[in-house]
Amino acid sequence: MTSIARSALSKVVKALWTIIFIGVTALCAAAQGGTAKPLTIGVIDELYSQTLGERRALNIYLPQGYKPNGTTKYPVIYLLDGGVDEDFIHVTGIVQFDTFPWVARIPPSIVVGIVNMDRRRDFTFPTTVDAERKRNPTSGHSDKFIAFLRDELQPFIQKKYRASGARTLIGESLGGLLATEILLKQPSLFDKYIIVSPSLWWDNGSLLSAPADAIKVNKTAASVYIGIGKEGLAPTETPHVGEVDANVLADKLRNAGDTNLKVIFDYLPNENHATIGHQAVFNAFRSLYPPSKAEQ
Repeated sequence: MTSIARSALSKVVKALWTIIFIGVTALCAAAQGGTAKPLTIGVIDELYSQTLGERRALNIYLPQGYKPNGTTKYPVIYLLDGGVDEDFIHVTGIVQFDTFPWVARIPPSIVVGIVNMDRRRDFTFPTTVDAERKRNPTSGHSDKFIAFLRDELQPFIQKKYRASGARTLIGESLGGLLATEILLKQPSLFDKYIIVSPSLWWDNGSLLSAPADAIKVNKTAASVYIGIGKEGLAPTETPHVGEVDANVLADKLRNAGDTNLKVIFDYLPNENHATIGHQAVFNAFRSLYPPSKAEQ
């Protein structure tokens, strides 16, 4: 074969490979662009709060088979740290798993994830500790946020979605502090409380210093799960977020004289303030819903 022939053949081979490469690239692009679809696990809703003076975003998970015009109504799980970059995705995953027919641990439920704007403002009551006020200048307005939950959010969900009236609250860390405050002051707002690694150290632990007979849970048919990990395992964890305060809370609830109140204390020694959330919520559903309840 002459050099001219070899050169011509080389050009033909290069041209063929170029055509093949372009064709394969085009096919891949078509496959990716033509068949790929968004993966959706819920809807984004919003509510303007007169109480808070702002619009609040809500991430909402609807159970499989949910029909806006149907007759079935569902319990609602309110998630305080409800952003997609917070707890919404992993908690809805637990809810989906626990409502599979072959698991049936909890009844099919709506999850309302409340997207945070300023959790230190919304989840804390006023503190008498100067250092806490300086570190958290916007803090101390949980009363307004509780009013938002009671007077605006719950009625909004009840009206717009097929809510049964059964309500669970999930709060972790400062969210656990808020969940505890609601339980002690306005327990009828929710039927079940999942309190995970609560920041009960706030305001020198004033929520825990109230005498047992001042706890307003009497005649309230509620179930409370308190999950806590081992102190000191998380680099940013203070010794106040741990076993002692959570134990004191559990004991106070048990000694409040309310025979209708079910209290579950769960110590997870292999978890800490940073890692406890997922496992605690999983354990809470298993503890709060006996098998017979989920099957009904």
